[in-house]
Amino acid sequence: MSSDDHDDFGGISRDLPRLLGRRALLGLFAGAGAVALVGCASGAPGGGPGGPPPGDSAKQTAPGEIPEETGGPFPGDGSNGPNVLDDAGVVRRDIRSSFGASTTTAAGVPLTITLTVTDGGTPMAGAAVYLWHCDRAGEYSLYSEGIENENYLRGVQVADASGKLSFTSIYPACYQGRWPHIHFEVYASQADATSSGNAVRTTQLALPQDVCETVYATPGYEQSVPNLAATSLDSDNVFGDGHDLQVATVTGSVGTGYAATLAAGV
Repeated sequence: MSSDDHDDFGGISRDLPRLLGRRALLGLFAGAGAVALVGCASGAPGGGPGGPPPGDSAKQTAPGEIPEETGGPFPGDGSNGPNVLDDAGVVRRDIRSSFGASTTTAAGVPLTITLTVTDGGTPMAGAAVYLWHCDRAGEYSLYSEGIENENYLRGVQVADASGKLSFTSIYPACYQGRWPHIHFEVYASQADATSSGNAVRTTQLALPQDVCETVYATPGYEQSVPNLAATSLDSDNVFGDGHDLQVATVTGSVGTGYAATLAAGV
């Protein structure tokens, strides 16, 4: 599968059973909400094939909470094919390499991702986050052609007493049709995450444009340059309806690596 084939919204019909089952807490069966969600499956903005337009009803979140987003077609959580969450070794901080049968390491500019998870302003101590993203070529382990047997750039971490957790990874590519992003699911506990229990929140983190431009000027990220130039946060089908709570603060450099931080209220 090439990077041109990615569509985080084309899979909404595939995501529908997951949304109805694992996100029942959103009240999707409640009248208009259910009708609106079904309507999302009919098309993307402009009437083209795809998924929910900006402002879709899946984002029923309170003020200050990070919006609910699609997990996309490559979640690796058992909702659409492979399930990495029940594999021994998935709970790890460093997600750059595959674990199990392979130890292949994804190449790219180093990136540490730190999330602080809260519920109503209270740190979610013991909460677990499953995080995943594409590689430098814009491909997803477990799904993309040639890397179906890899599981790099996927992992679970547990929040400390302050609700904080971190992953060591690489800077993801920008593939066609999407703003550079990182997926993650928040679970109440590690046990819930590794048994594919109900996620408290499924969402996405956006990366800032200036850092993306700097990273994509380095070898290996060449295809990301035109892809980034062809989109924007405001036109992106996930972030276009509001991204104030989803753009990470990123510091660092290509030489020393970057650190992305985001507060995720759920």
